[in-house]
Amino acid sequence: MVRLRDTYHLPYQRICMHEFVAEGMWPDAPGIHALDIAKRMMDYDLHPPTNYFPLIVHEALMIEPTETESKQTLDSFAETMLKIAEEAHNQPELLKSAPHITPVGRLDEVKAEKIWCSAAALKAPD
Repeated sequence: MVRLRDTYHLPYQRICMHEFVAEGMWPDAPGIHALDIAKRMMDYDLHPPTNYFPLIVHEALMIEPTETESKQTLDSFAETMLKIAEEAHNQPELLKSAPHITPVGRLDEVKAEKIWCSAAALKAPD
């Protein structure tokens, strides 16, 4: 958290016990959202965090490092997040089109939700 606070806005400035929230947007990188950051993290073999929660933080990224991670792993995570922030400012299309290395690229989430809702409606009892 300390390594990221000068690059990512942290709406709550307090000691990190087990999680912290960062905003996944910058005024000087319009069009970049928390989802773009999360998808780009996959290209760095990182599991993306919960995004858009808590609901009171706009473009929230819930970062949950654990005590089981080594300092080396946490430093690597921080370096990756700083690199993604740099990419957001200098190569925004890289984030907007991520992930690039996964078997399936970015899905149309609205379409996926509509399909899921339609399938659920078909399975619903009369």
